Amino acid sequence: MQKHATGKTPPPGQAAAAVLALLLAACCLATGLFTAPAAHADEWRDKQYWLAESGITKAWEVSKGAGVKVAVIDSGVDAKHPDLKGAVVGGYDASGSGQPDGQKIVGSKTEHGTLVATMLAGRGHQPADATASPSPGPGLPPDGIVGVAPEAQILSVSTWLGSTNPSGKSDQDQIPEAVRWAVDNGAKVINISLGSTTPQWPQSWDAAFLYAEQKDVVIVAAAGNRVGGNIQVGAPATIPGVLTVAGLDRKGTASVDASSQGISIGVAAPAENLLGGIPGGSYAEWQGTSGSTPIVAGVAALIRSKWPDMNAKQVINRIVSTAKDAGAPGKDPLYGFGVLNAEAALKDDVPEVSANPLGSIAEWIRVHRRGNLATPAPVPTAELPSAVATLPEATVPAVKAPSQRDSALGAAVVIGFGLLFVAIIAGAVIQLRRAARTQGEFPEEPDSGVADRVDSGRKT
Repeated sequence: MQKHATGKTPPPGQAAAAVLALLLAACCLATGLFTAPAAHADEWRDKQYWLAESGITKAWEVSKGAGVKVAVIDSGVDAKHPDLKGAVVGGYDASGSGQPDGQKIVGSKTEHGTLVATMLAGRGHQPADATASPSPGPGLPPDGIVGVAPEAQILSVSTWLGSTNPSGKSDQDQIPEAVRWAVDNGAKVINISLGSTTPQWPQSWDAAFLYAEQKDVVIVAAAGNRVGGNIQVGAPATIPGVLTVAGLDRKGTASVDASSQGISIGVAAPAENLLGGIPGGSYAEWQGTSGSTPIVAGVAALIRSKWPDMNAKQVINRIVSTAKDAGAPGKDPLYGFGVLNAEAALKDDVPEVSANPLGSIAEWIRVHRRGNLATPAPVPTAELPSAVATLPEATVPAVKAPSQRDSALGAAVVIGFGLLFVAIIAGAVIQLRRAARTQGEFPEEPDSGVADRVDSGRKT
């Protein structure tokens, strides 16, 4: 049964005049390296419990995401990871410190973008001695990580959030630039597994999110993690029209540590004991709404693949109206409309709606902002290269101090809504144990708990 939506809380009209400090809000633990006998593909699938429990394997009977581009706005994606072979088809560096194709890992949270991308559109891989290469999905799945939308395509948009950006570009510049590039280069879904510790957002973000709304793009964002200091949902997950994802623990209830709460939450998905790929061909166990978000973004890609002409508001409505109610009856600040049910989202008859159940940034701007942003000018194509294999070197624009109008967040923007409990995979069986933290190349930063350097694990 479809539930009635409530509007998102608008941020205060007057924002603190401060440049956003960038830091990580994730606490990460490194574990030891373990060897193990070879595993079978079904053991990999058992570790990816959300594929069955969230109805994704049943949804694959209808769609696997073919033909849909999903932009991952994050720390950059390692396109050479064996489980992402053929998945990354383009990209862009919005940080000014990476490579033009967005595939250089930037920022402090180096593994984050690859974790997100593998969970979203991982293809898995066959062992070196395999004689056949079955497609990802039910039947004879491959080893490694199979994403929610294993036939979708990834656009890697790199952003530097987590420490001082060498280029000097702030998040106020990077986020809207990343969103606009993704829209202009064919993304039908945008995954944003990052956010802030305040519901406010810079006014400079308005036009980019309005542009995405007008171009019919689904934006999926993480609610944030309580343990990282995000008691309430932070921007951009508070922007009207954005599909905000809360996190569930292994029992299917709202995660105490790995999920924030707020009235902008649209749906809840698994956030604990998640498994993803990290740069260099290895794997890690992690938790947080950073991992919940690509699960939901992947389902959006499945829907857009099955119904290419379905508009964004109908896609979002399918996801939230078919969710399983949890918590207080109806929409609530812990689960939103309920727990993700991918099978129902792909198979149920869902009545069309006249408006996005999560609101509209266009309407919000009309009511709460002065000036006219009804028709934002598109970004000139000469300034932002298209998603092609070879991209020209990006130039670093001069740093511009934000005005009081544009400095809408007085708190930190964070990347890595996740508690990364790093589990190195050796052989094909995953053995996850707690171990004493070891000293690595990445020292722990104040207020961030950045993980020690992750050693290479299982590779093909």
